Amino acid sequence: MLEKKVTWLELFYDLLFVAAVSKATHVLLHVEHGSIAIEHLAKFVLIFIPIWWAWVGQSVYNNRYGQDTTTHRIFMILELFFVLIMTASLDADFDANYAPFLIGYIGLRGLTAIQYLVSAQREKHHRQETARFFGTYFWLGIIISCCSIFFDSPLRYVILYAGIAIDILVPLIGRKNLVKTPIHTAHLLERFALFTLILLGESVVSMLSVLKSDKFTPSSIGFAALTFILVIAIWWQYFENVEKRIDKTKQTAGQTIIYGHLFIYFSLSMIAASIQLLFLEQLAYLFIVCFTFASVLIYFLSVMLVFHQYRFHHLKPSFKKMLLLLGLLCILFIFNLVIVVSPHLIVAELMLFFIIFAKATA
Repeated sequence: MLEKKVTWLELFYDLLFVAAVSKATHVLLHVEHGSIAIEHLAKFVLIFIPIWWAWVGQSVYNNRYGQDTTTHRIFMILELFFVLIMTASLDADFDANYAPFLIGYIGLRGLTAIQYLVSAQREKHHRQETARFFGTYFWLGIIISCCSIFFDSPLRYVILYAGIAIDILVPLIGRKNLVKTPIHTAHLLERFALFTLILLGESVVSMLSVLKSDKFTPSSIGFAALTFILVIAIWWQYFENVEKRIDKTKQTAGQTIIYGHLFIYFSLSMIAASIQLLFLEQLAYLFIVCFTFASVLIYFLSVMLVFHQYRFHHLKPSFKKMLLLLGLLCILFIFNLVIVVSPHLIVAELMLFFIIFAKATA
Protein backbone atom coordinates (compact mmCIF):
# COMPACT_ATOMS: atom_id res chain seq x y z
CA MET A 1 0.00 0.00 0.00
CA LEU A 2 1.38 3.40 -0.99
CA GLU A 3 2.31 5.84 1.77
CA LYS A 4 -0.36 8.47 2.42
CA LYS A 5 0.53 11.82 3.95
CA VAL A 6 -1.58 14.31 5.88
CA THR A 7 -2.28 17.39 3.74
CA TRP A 8 -2.16 21.01 4.86
CA LEU A 9 -5.90 21.31 4.25
CA GLU A 10 -6.54 18.42 6.64
CA LEU A 11 -4.50 20.23 9.30
CA PHE A 12 -6.52 23.40 8.72
CA TYR A 13 -9.69 21.29 8.93
CA ASP A 14 -8.59 20.10 12.39
CA LEU A 15 -7.93 23.67 13.47
CA LEU A 16 -11.58 24.60 13.10
CA PHE A 17 -12.59 21.76 15.40
CA VAL A 18 -10.53 23.27 18.24
CA ALA A 19 -13.33 25.70 19.11
CA ALA A 20 -15.95 22.94 18.91
CA VAL A 21 -14.02 20.74 21.36
CA SER A 22 -13.47 23.71 23.67
CA LYS A 23 -17.20 24.45 23.77
CA ALA A 24 -18.04 20.83 24.52
CA THR A 25 -15.50 20.72 27.38
CA HIS A 26 -16.84 24.01 28.76
CA VAL A 27 -20.22 22.33 29.39
CA LEU A 28 -18.53 20.29 32.15
CA LEU A 29 -17.64 23.48 34.03
CA HIS A 30 -21.28 24.15 34.97
CA VAL A 31 -21.33 23.47 38.73
CA GLU A 32 -24.58 23.24 40.68
CA HIS A 33 -24.80 22.41 44.40
CA GLY A 34 -21.31 20.95 44.56
CA SER A 35 -21.58 18.68 41.53
CA ILE A 36 -21.95 18.65 37.77
CA ALA A 37 -25.63 18.09 37.05
CA ILE A 38 -26.63 14.93 35.20
CA GLU A 39 -28.14 17.24 32.60
CA HIS A 40 -24.76 18.83 31.82
CA LEU A 41 -22.94 15.50 31.82
CA ALA A 42 -25.50 14.24 29.30
CA LYS A 43 -25.19 17.42 27.23
CA PHE A 44 -21.41 17.03 27.15
CA VAL A 45 -21.76 13.53 25.71
CA LEU A 46 -24.53 14.53 23.29
CA ILE A 47 -22.57 17.55 22.02
CA PHE A 48 -19.26 15.71 21.81
CA ILE A 49 -20.46 12.70 19.79
CA PRO A 50 -21.63 14.68 16.71
CA ILE A 51 -18.37 16.69 16.77
CA TRP A 52 -16.32 13.48 16.90
CA TRP A 53 -18.38 11.71 14.24
CA ALA A 54 -18.39 14.66 11.84
CA TRP A 55 -14.60 14.87 12.12
CA VAL A 56 -14.20 11.08 11.85
CA GLY A 57 -16.41 10.89 8.77
CA GLN A 58 -14.25 13.20 6.70
CA SER A 59 -10.96 11.91 8.12
CA VAL A 60 -11.78 8.28 7.27
CA TYR A 61 -12.97 9.27 3.79
CA ASN A 62 -9.68 11.11 3.22
CA ASN A 63 -7.80 8.07 4.46
CA ARG A 64 -9.33 5.72 1.91
CA TYR A 65 -10.23 7.93 -1.04
CA GLY A 66 -8.93 11.45 -0.48
CA GLN A 67 -6.81 12.95 -3.24
CA ASP A 68 -5.37 16.45 -3.11
CA THR A 69 -7.28 17.58 -6.20
CA THR A 70 -9.22 20.78 -6.87
CA THR A 71 -12.56 18.96 -6.52
CA HIS A 72 -11.54 17.45 -3.20
CA ARG A 73 -10.37 20.83 -1.92
CA ILE A 74 -13.69 22.43 -2.85
CA PHE A 75 -15.56 19.74 -0.90
CA MET A 76 -13.29 20.29 2.12
CA ILE A 77 -13.70 24.06 2.00
CA LEU A 78 -17.50 23.72 1.85
CA GLU A 79 -17.34 21.40 4.83
CA LEU A 80 -15.27 23.95 6.73
CA PHE A 81 -18.12 26.42 6.31
CA PHE A 82 -20.54 23.93 7.89
CA VAL A 83 -18.04 23.30 10.70
CA LEU A 84 -18.19 27.02 11.48
CA ILE A 85 -22.00 26.97 11.57
CA MET A 86 -22.08 23.89 13.82
CA THR A 87 -19.42 25.26 16.18
CA ALA A 88 -21.10 28.66 16.51
CA SER A 89 -24.34 26.94 17.55
CA LEU A 90 -22.85 24.79 20.32
CA ASP A 91 -24.06 25.83 23.74
CA ALA A 92 -25.35 24.37 26.99
CA ASP A 93 -28.74 25.77 25.91
CA PHE A 94 -29.01 23.39 22.96
CA ASP A 95 -32.64 24.25 22.12
CA ALA A 96 -31.90 27.89 21.35
CA ASN A 97 -29.50 27.07 18.50
CA TYR A 98 -30.86 23.73 17.34
CA ALA A 99 -31.57 24.72 13.72
CA PRO A 100 -28.05 26.04 12.91
CA PHE A 101 -26.49 23.06 14.70
CA LEU A 102 -28.55 20.68 12.57
CA ILE A 103 -27.68 22.58 9.38
CA GLY A 104 -23.97 22.42 10.23
CA TYR A 105 -23.99 18.73 11.13
CA ILE A 106 -26.19 17.60 8.23
CA GLY A 107 -24.17 19.72 5.82
CA LEU A 108 -20.96 18.00 6.93
CA ARG A 109 -22.35 14.48 6.79
CA GLY A 110 -24.20 15.08 3.51
CA LEU A 111 -21.09 16.36 1.75
CA THR A 112 -19.10 13.35 2.99
CA ALA A 113 -21.77 10.97 1.66
CA ILE A 114 -21.69 12.76 -1.71
CA GLN A 115 -17.89 12.42 -1.78
CA TYR A 116 -18.25 8.65 -1.43
CA LEU A 117 -20.70 8.55 -4.35
CA VAL A 118 -18.35 10.64 -6.49
CA SER A 119 -15.46 8.31 -5.60
CA ALA A 120 -17.57 5.28 -6.52
CA GLN A 121 -17.71 6.59 -10.09
CA ARG A 122 -13.93 6.50 -10.52
CA GLU A 123 -12.94 3.51 -8.38
CA LYS A 124 -13.07 -0.15 -9.41
CA HIS A 125 -13.76 -3.54 -7.84
CA HIS A 126 -13.86 -3.68 -4.02
CA ARG A 127 -12.94 0.00 -3.62
CA GLN A 128 -15.94 0.94 -5.73
CA GLU A 129 -18.21 -1.36 -3.70
CA THR A 130 -17.04 0.17 -0.43
CA ALA A 131 -17.50 3.76 -1.66
CA ARG A 132 -20.96 2.96 -3.02
CA PHE A 133 -21.96 1.23 0.23
CA PHE A 134 -21.08 4.24 2.38
CA GLY A 135 -22.36 6.77 -0.14
CA THR A 136 -25.72 5.00 -0.07
CA TYR A 137 -26.26 3.89 3.52
CA PHE A 138 -24.95 7.01 5.26
CA TRP A 139 -28.04 8.76 3.89
CA LEU A 140 -30.27 6.67 6.18
CA GLY A 141 -28.94 8.31 9.32
CA ILE A 142 -28.74 11.73 7.67
CA ILE A 143 -32.40 11.66 6.57
CA ILE A 144 -33.60 10.45 10.00
CA SER A 145 -31.66 13.22 11.76
CA CYS A 146 -33.09 15.78 9.31
CA CYS A 147 -36.62 14.79 10.32
CA SER A 148 -35.93 15.95 13.89
CA ILE A 149 -36.43 19.56 12.82
CA PHE A 150 -40.19 18.92 12.55
CA PHE A 151 -40.55 17.96 16.21
CA ASP A 152 -40.25 19.74 19.53
CA SER A 153 -37.90 18.91 22.38
CA PRO A 154 -37.33 16.27 23.74
CA LEU A 155 -38.62 14.13 20.83
CA ARG A 156 -36.42 16.00 18.35
CA TYR A 157 -33.31 14.83 20.21
CA VAL A 158 -34.47 11.23 20.21
CA ILE A 159 -34.86 11.40 16.43
CA LEU A 160 -31.60 13.34 15.93
CA TYR A 161 -29.52 10.84 17.88
CA ALA A 162 -31.34 7.86 16.42
CA GLY A 163 -30.08 9.08 13.05
CA ILE A 164 -26.58 9.66 14.41
CA ALA A 165 -26.59 6.17 15.99
CA ILE A 166 -27.54 4.58 12.67
CA ASP A 167 -24.84 6.66 10.96
CA ILE A 168 -22.25 5.39 13.45
CA LEU A 169 -23.41 1.78 13.05
CA VAL A 170 -23.14 1.76 9.24
CA PRO A 171 -19.36 1.04 9.22
CA LEU A 172 -19.85 -1.77 11.74
CA ILE A 173 -22.60 -3.32 9.61
CA GLY A 174 -20.46 -2.91 6.49
CA ARG A 175 -17.32 -4.34 8.06
CA LYS A 176 -16.89 -6.91 5.27
CA ASN A 177 -16.52 -4.01 2.81
CA LEU A 178 -14.00 -2.29 5.05
CA VAL A 179 -11.83 -5.38 5.37
CA LYS A 180 -11.57 -5.52 1.58
CA THR A 181 -10.59 -1.84 1.51
CA PRO A 182 -8.24 -1.48 4.51
CA ILE A 183 -7.17 1.81 5.98
CA HIS A 184 -3.78 3.46 5.59
CA THR A 185 -2.83 2.73 9.20
CA ALA A 186 0.03 5.25 9.47
CA HIS A 187 -2.12 8.07 8.06
CA LEU A 188 -5.15 7.28 10.23
CA LEU A 189 -3.06 7.05 13.40
CA GLU A 190 -1.46 10.38 12.54
CA ARG A 191 -4.89 11.98 12.02
CA PHE A 192 -6.22 10.72 15.35
CA ALA A 193 -2.98 11.67 17.11
CA LEU A 194 -3.30 15.22 15.79
CA PHE A 195 -6.83 15.42 17.19
CA THR A 196 -5.48 14.08 20.48
CA LEU A 197 -3.15 17.09 20.54
CA ILE A 198 -6.21 19.33 20.31
CA LEU A 199 -7.65 17.62 23.40
CA LEU A 200 -4.35 17.96 25.27
CA GLY A 201 -4.45 21.63 24.33
CA GLU A 202 -7.63 21.91 26.41
CA SER A 203 -5.62 20.89 29.47
CA VAL A 204 -3.11 23.63 28.66
CA VAL A 205 -6.01 26.12 28.46
CA SER A 206 -7.15 24.90 31.89
CA MET A 207 -3.66 25.59 33.26
CA LEU A 208 -3.80 29.12 31.91
CA SER A 209 -7.25 29.59 33.48
CA VAL A 210 -5.86 28.50 36.85
CA LEU A 211 -3.01 31.00 36.65
CA LYS A 212 -5.33 33.78 35.52
CA SER A 213 -7.96 33.12 38.21
CA ASP A 214 -5.50 33.31 41.11
CA LYS A 215 -3.20 36.14 39.97
CA PHE A 216 0.01 34.06 39.92
CA THR A 217 0.07 33.17 43.60
CA PRO A 218 2.49 30.46 44.86
CA SER A 219 -0.51 28.13 45.10
CA SER A 220 -1.62 28.62 41.49
CA ILE A 221 1.96 28.46 40.16
CA GLY A 222 2.59 25.22 42.05
CA PHE A 223 -0.70 23.73 40.82
CA ALA A 224 0.06 24.76 37.23
CA ALA A 225 3.55 23.24 37.46
CA LEU A 226 2.16 19.90 38.63
CA THR A 227 -0.49 20.00 35.93
CA PHE A 228 2.13 20.79 33.30
CA ILE A 229 4.13 17.69 34.24
CA LEU A 230 0.88 15.67 34.22
CA VAL A 231 0.06 16.79 30.68
CA ILE A 232 3.62 16.05 29.53
CA ALA A 233 3.34 12.54 31.02
CA ILE A 234 0.06 11.93 29.15
CA TRP A 235 1.68 13.23 25.97
CA TRP A 236 4.70 10.98 26.53
CA GLN A 237 2.57 7.88 27.13
CA TYR A 238 0.36 8.40 24.08
CA PHE A 239 2.77 9.68 21.46
CA GLU A 240 5.70 7.47 22.36
CA ASN A 241 3.41 4.49 21.72
CA VAL A 242 2.12 5.90 18.44
CA GLU A 243 5.58 6.77 17.20
CA LYS A 244 7.67 3.74 18.21
CA ARG A 245 5.53 0.82 19.33
CA ILE A 246 2.78 0.58 16.73
CA ASP A 247 2.97 -1.53 13.58
CA LYS A 248 1.88 1.02 10.98
CA THR A 249 2.04 -1.52 8.14
CA LYS A 250 -0.82 -3.55 9.56
CA GLN A 251 -3.90 -3.50 7.33
CA THR A 252 -7.27 -3.57 9.10
CA ALA A 253 -10.71 -1.99 8.96
CA GLY A 254 -9.45 0.57 11.50
CA GLN A 255 -12.52 0.36 13.71
CA THR A 256 -10.57 -0.11 16.95
CA ILE A 257 -8.74 3.16 16.24
CA ILE A 258 -11.91 5.00 15.23
CA TYR A 259 -14.31 3.96 17.99
CA GLY A 260 -11.70 3.54 20.71
CA HIS A 261 -10.56 7.11 20.30
CA LEU A 262 -14.02 8.39 21.15
CA PHE A 263 -13.40 7.27 24.74
CA ILE A 264 -9.83 8.60 24.70
CA TYR A 265 -11.22 11.98 23.64
CA PHE A 266 -13.98 11.83 26.25
CA SER A 267 -11.42 11.17 28.98
CA LEU A 268 -9.03 13.92 27.87
CA SER A 269 -11.87 16.47 27.87
CA MET A 270 -12.89 15.30 31.35
CA ILE A 271 -9.29 15.54 32.58
CA ALA A 272 -9.04 19.09 31.18
CA ALA A 273 -12.24 20.05 33.03
CA SER A 274 -11.02 18.32 36.20
CA ILE A 275 -7.91 20.51 36.28
CA GLN A 276 -9.97 23.69 36.57
CA LEU A 277 -12.60 22.19 38.85
CA LEU A 278 -9.99 20.81 41.26
CA PHE A 279 -8.31 24.17 41.70
CA LEU A 280 -11.52 26.18 42.00
CA GLU A 281 -12.79 23.76 44.71
CA GLN A 282 -16.42 24.44 43.83
CA LEU A 283 -17.32 20.76 43.72
CA ALA A 284 -17.96 18.47 46.67
CA TYR A 285 -14.79 16.55 47.54
CA LEU A 286 -16.26 13.10 46.89
CA PHE A 287 -17.67 14.14 43.52
CA ILE A 288 -14.46 15.69 42.18
CA VAL A 289 -12.36 12.70 43.32
CA CYS A 290 -14.73 10.25 41.61
CA PHE A 291 -15.00 12.40 38.47
CA THR A 292 -11.23 12.89 38.16
CA PHE A 293 -10.28 9.25 38.70
CA ALA A 294 -13.09 8.08 36.42
CA SER A 295 -11.57 10.29 33.70
CA VAL A 296 -8.16 8.67 34.16
CA LEU A 297 -9.64 5.15 34.28
CA ILE A 298 -11.48 5.71 30.98
CA TYR A 299 -8.24 6.95 29.41
CA PHE A 300 -6.24 4.00 30.75
CA LEU A 301 -8.68 1.34 29.52
CA SER A 302 -9.39 2.92 26.13
CA VAL A 303 -5.78 3.73 25.20
CA MET A 304 -4.64 0.21 26.10
CA LEU A 305 -7.47 -1.29 24.03
CA VAL A 306 -6.71 0.88 20.99
CA PHE A 307 -2.96 0.26 21.01
CA HIS A 308 -3.12 -3.45 21.86
CA GLN A 309 -4.26 -4.53 18.39
CA TYR A 310 -1.56 -2.53 16.58
CA ARG A 311 1.38 -2.81 18.98
CA PHE A 312 4.33 -4.93 17.89
CA HIS A 313 3.89 -8.34 19.52
CA HIS A 314 7.22 -8.27 21.39
CA LEU A 315 6.39 -4.81 22.80
CA LYS A 316 2.96 -5.66 24.20
CA PRO A 317 2.91 -5.11 27.99
CA SER A 318 2.10 -8.21 30.01
CA PHE A 319 -1.29 -8.74 31.59
CA LYS A 320 0.40 -8.67 35.00
CA LYS A 321 1.86 -5.24 34.28
CA MET A 322 -1.55 -3.92 33.27
CA LEU A 323 -3.12 -5.28 36.46
CA LEU A 324 -0.39 -3.62 38.54
CA LEU A 325 -1.05 -0.27 36.86
CA LEU A 326 -4.79 -0.65 37.38
CA GLY A 327 -4.14 -1.63 41.00
CA LEU A 328 -2.00 1.48 41.52
CA LEU A 329 -4.81 3.68 40.19
CA CYS A 330 -7.31 1.97 42.50
CA ILE A 331 -5.01 2.39 45.53
CA LEU A 332 -4.63 6.11 44.84
CA PHE A 333 -8.40 6.44 44.44
CA ILE A 334 -9.16 4.61 47.70
CA PHE A 335 -6.49 6.63 49.52
CA ASN A 336 -8.22 9.85 48.47
CA LEU A 337 -11.58 8.50 49.61
CA VAL A 338 -10.24 7.59 53.06
CA ILE A 339 -8.14 10.74 53.57
CA VAL A 340 -9.19 14.19 52.40
CA VAL A 341 -6.25 15.67 50.53
CA SER A 342 -5.57 18.95 48.74
CA PRO A 343 -6.14 19.45 44.99
CA HIS A 344 -2.37 19.81 44.60
CA LEU A 345 -1.81 16.34 46.04
CA ILE A 346 -4.49 14.79 43.81
CA VAL A 347 -2.79 16.25 40.73
CA ALA A 348 0.59 15.07 42.04
CA GLU A 349 -0.82 11.54 42.41
CA LEU A 350 -2.15 11.55 38.86
CA MET A 351 1.15 12.94 37.64
CA LEU A 352 2.95 10.05 39.35
CA PHE A 353 0.54 7.51 37.88
CA PHE A 354 0.98 8.77 34.31
CA ILE A 355 4.77 8.87 34.64
CA ILE A 356 4.74 5.22 35.76
CA PHE A 357 2.16 4.39 33.07
CA ALA A 358 4.32 6.00 30.40
CA LYS A 359 7.46 4.30 31.68
CA ALA A 360 5.76 0.90 31.79
CA THR A 361 4.18 1.05 28.35
CA ALA A 362 6.35 3.45 26.34
